[in-house]
This record gives sequence, structure tokens and C-alpha cells, in this order.
Amino acid sequence: MNSWVVSPEATAATATSLASYSFYDICCYAAGIAGNLFAFVLFISPIPTFKRIVRNKSTEQFSGLPYLYSLLNCLICMWYGLPFISYGVVLVVTVNSIGAAFQLAYLTLFIIYADTRRKLRMGGLLIGALCLFALIAYVSLELFDHPSRQTLLGYLSVASLISMFASPLFIINLVIKTKSVEFMPFYLSLATFLMSVSFFAYGMLLHDFFIYIPNGIGTLLGVVQLLLYAYYSRRSVHSSRVPLLA
Repeated sequence: MNSWVVSPEATAATATSLASYSFYDICCYAAGIAGNLFAFVLFISPIPTFKRIVRNKSTEQFSGLPYLYSLLNCLICMWYGLPFISYGVVLVVTVNSIGAAFQLAYLTLFIIYADTRRKLRMGGLLIGALCLFALIAYVSLELFDHPSRQTLLGYLSVASLISMFASPLFIINLVIKTKSVEFMPFYLSLATFLMSVSFFAYGMLLHDFFIYIPNGIGTLLGVVQLLLYAYYSRRSVHSSRVPLLA
């Protein structure tokens, strides 16, 4: 009978272990859910643009390429997060599946309201992107075992995310050239920064190199954008207060 008795010390150690494990889980999910929420802000940010396109029944000078790149990025990252590729990163699947749905909706509207030439071009590029993703999915399942499959998709997702996070470099360059934050909306920059920080923390907690490296880069770029916004918006306010000479 005595062999089944659990000592108070063992009970306390087990309770402490479970409590710390629960706290770790809470931190992981909190970081991932926060990343999903901030990403949702980014996903809905083009809605005013597409309201204008629908209202005017024209895509005007807008480009559909950013939405195409975002769609491919979301599909690759979603595929990486699925259980038969990676374990325990379900919140990567949720955010990217929602993102893919939004980008596909935006591209559909773009194609509907584009002129014939742009309609054919963007339709062809969309089919090409979907075929490329299908090829990646097929090759990863058929030609690679699980560890190699995760590594392949991990590097593809890193490359895709870094290319997406590199796009603000053009905005940063424009802000420095024009000395104006007109083309860099504050709340969009803030949401991008917070999303990157959240998924950086999520990746660090899960010890997932393929999540925290690109989002760490995104965090640094977000800091640069916010610092530039603070600097040039303050300069703009200061300039507006300087009295004009007659």
C-alpha cells in the first residue's frame, strides 16, 4: 500500500509544473491571438480602397500586385502551419487562412472592375500564383518526409514574409525623400508593428525559428517606421507654426 502513497513534496512539484505549463500555454495563445487581431486590422485596411473601386466601377491607377503577393504569402504560411507540416502552430493557420480569404476577395473585385487588358493580366497572374502554390503543396507532400517538408516550407515562408516586410522600405524611402508622413498612415504602421511583435513572441515561445526570424525583422522595420513618423510629423507641426514672412 505504501508504494502508492504520493509524498507532499512530489504533489507540490507536480502542481508547480502544471501551473508553469499552463502559464506557458496562456502566454503562447495570448501572443498568437494578439497577432491574429492586429493582422485582421491589416487585412481590412484596403476596404476603403475597394469601396472606391466598386463605387467608381474602375480600378483607376491602383495595382492588384500587392494583393497577389499577400495571397501567395498567406497560402504558403498557412500550409506551413498545418499539422502535417508543423506541430502546435495552429494560430499561424488561422491568421493566414483569414488573410488568404481577404486577399482572394480583393483580387476578385479588382478583376471584376479592371479594364479588359488588366483583367486578363491579373486573372492570368492569379491562376499562376494558385498553380505555384499547388505545385509547392504537391512537391512538399510527395517528395519530402516530415522533417524535410517542415524545413522546406519553413524557408519558403521566411522568404515570403521577409519579402512582404521589405515592402515598407519603399514607404520609408518616400517619407525621407518628401519629409512628409502623408503616405505612411500611423495606425497602419502601428498595427504592422504590433502584429510583428506578437508573432515574434509567439515564435520565440514555441522556439520556432521560421516564425520568429521574419517577424523579428518585421518588428525592427516597424520601429523604424514609427520613429520616422514621430520625427517627421513633429517637423511638420513645427513648420506649420513658423510665421510666414510678408
